[in-house]
Amino acid sequence: WLYTGNISAARFQHTASILTNGAVLISGGDPSSTSDSAVTELYDPSTEVWTNTDNMINPRYYHTASLLTDGKVLVAGGEYVVDYLANAELYDPSTESWTKTGNMRTARSYHTASILANGAVLIAGGATTDPIETSELYDPSTRLWIMTGSMKHARHHHTASVLQNEKVLVVGGFNDDDVSTAELYEPLTGLWTMTGSMKDARQMHTASVLANGKVLVAGGRSNNVALRSAELYNPSTGSWTMVSSMKDVRYSHTASVLTDGKVLVVGGTSDNDFLSSVESYDSSTDLWTRIANLNVKRRWHTISVLTNEKVLVVGGSGSSPFLNSAELYDSSIKVCTDANNKNTKRIKNMASISNNDNMLFPDDHNYFDWNNTKLFS
Repeated sequence: WLYTGNISAARFQHTASILTNGAVLISGGDPSSTSDSAVTELYDPSTEVWTNTDNMINPRYYHTASLLTDGKVLVAGGEYVVDYLANAELYDPSTESWTKTGNMRTARSYHTASILANGAVLIAGGATTDPIETSELYDPSTRLWIMTGSMKHARHHHTASVLQNEKVLVVGGFNDDDVSTAELYEPLTGLWTMTGSMKDARQMHTASVLANGKVLVAGGRSNNVALRSAELYNPSTGSWTMVSSMKDVRYSHTASVLTDGKVLVVGGTSDNDFLSSVESYDSSTDLWTRIANLNVKRRWHTISVLTNEKVLVVGGSGSSPFLNSAELYDSSIKVCTDANNKNTKRIKNMASISNNDNMLFPDDHNYFDWNNTKLFS
């Protein structure tokens, strides 16, 4: 991981959207100063430079951001100070400006937003003082919201995944207790139906749609304990299967599917500390592999797979309450950072990984310890 400039406003629980031109839009978030909750910034992958763009009309965090089919970004809901928000706004990359759009029917934060095949945006669940079961749809052509079917179970801190059959899978979350249930939204009818429940109840987990259409759920928290477990949802059977557990327990982490189909899991929180550890999952072998650690421990950050296939991690909370740093990972080059001197070692060809997760270099009899991030002779 290499540093790639700092954002101007340190923040966590913000959103990151990859625009059609490849730039990354960072909006909102819980900042070190409440005046920064409306600050919006752009990252240019070609220059690796950050620039400020027009501020949002309403400052917010714990919101959602969705890239619409016309290239605009819809930001909806969230919180600001003591208020739960129903308002929404649109960012136009061509003018670098925000405009108001219709308000949601229900104020909410910690909800999910999913882009449907017809271009509409499905907002599901969330919370104000209590968990919410309602859902609503945003129509980009009219810029209005309409209510659609309610979920069977109110929940927040859940995940929502658009499946290859165009249904939306909502998984886990919290509702007075950690939730193991999952349900499916059918866009043609606007109705929710229950599907198989996970083996482990969990919230603050991640969900990733794999190339084969299955959904990998990893980590999270259950009964105030961080989880290492991962499980796979099969849409054709509606059932879950436990797969190999991650190397580390974690929640409030991020997960992204890389171009090679592997799932990259980054940072988060264990039961005792924030995490800098990174690992990838290969569904073809059902194996997790440690990747070079972040330079900074962080949770509640964002992760974006750029058009150049590099991975951008931004902000979060960890080694300090509010982070303004950003880091870049190139999956084509294995980058290992020495925790003591921060010198970066680049390794093009890895000889082998031993069963204790150390990386062996036969030519010089050195090995690299992933746990201590050091080279030993």
